[in-house]
Amino acid sequence: MKAEKLSFKEGGLLRTNIKYGIIGIVVGVVLSSFFSLVNPSGFQLKNALLNILFSFFITISIANIVALTQKYFNTAKIGFWKFVLLYYLCNLIGLFIGIELSYLIVSLLFDFKYSLYNHINDYKFSTFIALVIGTLILLYHFQRVNAETILKAKEMDLVRLNQLKTEAELQALQAKINPHFLYNALNSIISLIHEDANKAEDMTLKLSKLFRYSINTLEENFSSINEELEILNAYLAIEKVRFGNRIEFKIEVEDNLLSHQIPRFLLQPLVENALKHGLKDSIQNGILRVAITQNDDQIEIYIHDNGHPFPKELNAGYGLKSTYDKLELLYKGNYNLALNNSPEKHIKISIQKI
Repeated sequence: MKAEKLSFKEGGLLRTNIKYGIIGIVVGVVLSSFFSLVNPSGFQLKNALLNILFSFFITISIANIVALTQKYFNTAKIGFWKFVLLYYLCNLIGLFIGIELSYLIVSLLFDFKYSLYNHINDYKFSTFIALVIGTLILLYHFQRVNAETILKAKEMDLVRLNQLKTEAELQALQAKINPHFLYNALNSIISLIHEDANKAEDMTLKLSKLFRYSINTLEENFSSINEELEILNAYLAIEKVRFGNRIEFKIEVEDNLLSHQIPRFLLQPLVENALKHGLKDSIQNGILRVAITQNDDQIEIYIHDNGHPFPKELNAGYGLKSTYDKLELLYKGNYNLALNNSPEKHIKISIQKI
């Protein structure tokens, strides 16, 4: 058998003594019932009470000796079989203490002289009973440890399944984001092919660079802010070809934050959302600003634009929805995403600094 760490600490000292005290009383009652059946004199209350008393103190003594020994020794330290031998030795020590304590109490109750080591006959029978009870207790604890091990294994399997589910959902989100952006970018390239072939070629090369980066980091859930800005700049380079001078793009990030980790592809969908919904009708003087700052242990991300305000009844597009989903999967509610129209229109995301 594999040496698992066996523990008898199921509760405090009082709780342990109450539990094993009840076990001792039950064993005493069972023994008294058995003796009354085989004894020609039948049931005798005095003998039954003595049996219950002896069983109670023997069980309590064994339980406390075992608990005390287990505090300093366990299977992880001394090995399984050494622990079993030590356990049975504790049973014998507890048996001795329990019998002597029982005789001491009986001598006080019935006023006769107590004599230590003068109960050899009791030890012969009680040793057998103590070993039987001790074996039952040991088997019970082995069963409990085994059940806890199985339960922990199932819990770990559940954790791994949840992690795999989260990874699958995050990759599914990424798989959706890329075709969504690809569709918009290709439409822009198509519209430029006959108008300006050079710009169409430039957009195609930038799109290739962006997707090459995307494919190379597909399995990562987080990336540095610096990497996210590279993705964003590649995306904005494509959009600048489409929008020309109609929109001014600004990125403001504190240098000491560039190495910190944030969810991968967090910025690009939000910027795309601002361009698509907020600034799509801007003829000139459009401004889109991305700012990343630190506030204590929080990283705060702002996406500003001076386009159409957020409607009161917001129907979240894919960019916002995918952002909500991604943050929920990665932070389990420990984040904040707010849409504000004043004092200036912006999306604000607050996440824990990594």
